Amino acid sequence: MTRTYEKATFAGGCFWCMVKPFDEQPGIIKVTSGYTGGDIVNPSYEQVKTGETGHYEAVEITFDPQLFPYEKLLSLYWPQIDPTDADGQFFDRGPQYRTAIFYHTEAQKKQAEKSRLEVVESGRFSKPIVTKILQAAPFYEAEEEHQTFYKKNPVKYKQEQEESGRKAFIETNWT
Repeated sequence: MTRTYEKATFAGGCFWCMVKPFDEQPGIIKVTSGYTGGDIVNPSYEQVKTGETGHYEAVEITFDPQLFPYEKLLSLYWPQIDPTDADGQFFDRGPQYRTAIFYHTEAQKKQAEKSRLEVVESGRFSKPIVTKILQAAPFYEAEEEHQTFYKKNPVKYKQEQEESGRKAFIETNWT
């Protein structure tokens, strides 16, 4: 039997912090850091970090929906972010650090909208949920030094999680 893999694309602020939660889960084939949603073809990190390209820092996940359904990806995505922050995530500010779910199929769009509504209706947050649900755009892989950053630079990764406020926010709001 041939396996059919699907793609999921999530923006959640700094892409360094968005790989580890999904990486090495059963049914996750690959997690790639990159850029999507902007106007420049094959942008560089230097271009995207200016906030002027329209691109989001994002992760593209190749997954086996039989082993790790899209709904499960969504339930793992939401607790990684502050869905009420329209100007970035934690100490990373600018449009390149906004949150968004980029759907690849109509089924993904419906599931993403349902999951967003569940977050809204949960009453967990007093501010509005601003995470966008957008049609997938071309995805451009980031430079090699940005791939699996948490493995290559574990000390800096841990420091980034703590100093940015991401870790504390997640512990306070999602656990």
